[in-house]
Amino acid sequence: MKPMNVGLLGIGTVGGGTFSVLKRNEEEITRRAGRPIRIATVADKNLELARKVAGEGVRLTDDAFSVVTDPEIDIVVELIGGYGVAKDLVLAAIENGKHVVTANKALLAVHGNEIFAAAQKKGVMVAFEAAVAGGIPIIKALREGLTANRIEWIAGIINGTTNFILSEMRDKGLPFADVLKEAQALGYAEADPTFDIEGVDAAHKATLMASIAFGVPIQFDKAHIEGITKLESADIRYAEQLGYRIKLLGIARRREAGIELRVHPTLIPAKRLIANVEGAMNAVLVQADAVGATLYYGKGAGAEPTASAVIADLVDITRLHTADPEHRVPHLAFQPDQMVDLPVLPIDEAETACYMRMRVEDQPGVLADITRILADNGISIDAMLQREPEEGESQTDIIILTHRSIEGRISAAVAKIEGLAVVIGKVVRLRLEDLAK
Repeated sequence: MKPMNVGLLGIGTVGGGTFSVLKRNEEEITRRAGRPIRIATVADKNLELARKVAGEGVRLTDDAFSVVTDPEIDIVVELIGGYGVAKDLVLAAIENGKHVVTANKALLAVHGNEIFAAAQKKGVMVAFEAAVAGGIPIIKALREGLTANRIEWIAGIINGTTNFILSEMRDKGLPFADVLKEAQALGYAEADPTFDIEGVDAAHKATLMASIAFGVPIQFDKAHIEGITKLESADIRYAEQLGYRIKLLGIARRREAGIELRVHPTLIPAKRLIANVEGAMNAVLVQADAVGATLYYGKGAGAEPTASAVIADLVDITRLHTADPEHRVPHLAFQPDQMVDLPVLPIDEAETACYMRMRVEDQPGVLADITRILADNGISIDAMLQREPEEGESQTDIIILTHRSIEGRISAAVAKIEGLAVVIGKVVRLRLEDLAK
């Protein structure tokens, strides 16, 4: 049977991994797909590298647009990244009737609505399993495996760089800046790690998962994003003493008035499985009404784990290539005319529990003043830790964990607490998620 011809745009780490896995498992992949899948053309600015990776029998070019217009190419795999030329190439491929596989979460989080609409109009597929959590098949699980369920919420460790940094800070007690340098030396963090450590990468992925889970348009610009750059070792240590671990979570939660879409450092009970995901690994916890909680764990990046997801998409497209477009799995799980325009709630309307650490003068009545402010704002206390002052010190730390409350109330209470004469500096505040149901 005639092979499915693939045009590969970009032959870096993931492109090389795709070549390797496709070649090594060629027989099994063909048996599953029903016909051979062959990389026919590679486009890359570095032709020498492309020749070294692809070897003989593959057409090489430094003109990516010649690939997306080539009538012999059935599927275009976009591994260039970014928002610029990648968007132009993907839209050109769609316009020319090509199916598209991409690992580009940034492109889809920002321009996905436009891209999926163009694909729907042309009757082609855009597959993006590799865009979220690397080798973990979370997109397929949300889009197909959980299709009988009403999904209530998703919470994911979906950035390996930040999870490695937080694991090292906890294990070694080192400050953020020192661990970031270590992560860069080991290749876990880029030379410019901004997208990772500021939470943007995780927000791209959480946005895509939220859209699939709830059947809403992609709304990355509405996401609340906080990174880990301001996180202090003291808070990781205090959290541990209280039975919690701090992870950067991407959270999407269904509420009656809309959805919460947020990324931030989060305290999680240490007894939860997801709290014990260490190093550069990823995990996504999904709560749904029929099946309950399901956890998806694995490598979130790397050449072959990500290639595994790319090839899975190639196989899916090959299987469905001749199917009536109306009978394929929708890009975002829900039929395009059944998407709902639920608003993404402002962060002040989110409902979370809270960790607060405040430096105070060690004198009578301090705790009473603080608890009164919390009570006045309708916030109840779940747990508290008060440190004895160091010898000769007149100040100490008070750590408070609250029950769930509306974020705006917590913000108002924190502002009043910071206004107390006995409170020194700013209150350190982190969100807490029980993730039990």
